[in-house]
Amino acid sequence: MASTLSSPAGEITADDRVVPLADLFRLLGDPTRLRIVLACAEQKRAVGAIAELLGLSPSLVSHHLRLLRAARIVRAERQGKQVFYVAADRHISAMLGELLEHIAEPQSDPADID
Repeated sequence: MASTLSSPAGEITADDRVVPLADLFRLLGDPTRLRIVLACAEQKRAVGAIAELLGLSPSLVSHHLRLLRAARIVRAERQGKQVFYVAADRHISAMLGELLEHIAEPQSDPADID
């Protein structure tokens, strides 16, 4: 399948995937939700462990996880009576990894832009 990013701009803006993609970025644009997803991208974690790691209440973490699960950003895995959350798939983990690398790069001088 060809990459949408290599398509002419008109095809991208008319694409029916733009709205769901914007929704994904809207969800990840919340710092608390983004921290939760990053915690789940590192390893499987239970609500209590996420709450403790991030200094949040378990009820707040559960609320955000509901939204993130509905958007297929994280998924739940039951192990016995315990439920663990993890990044939904390699796409989410890879995207976050790439974006973290991007922000860690030194800023280029605006004069260097062609």
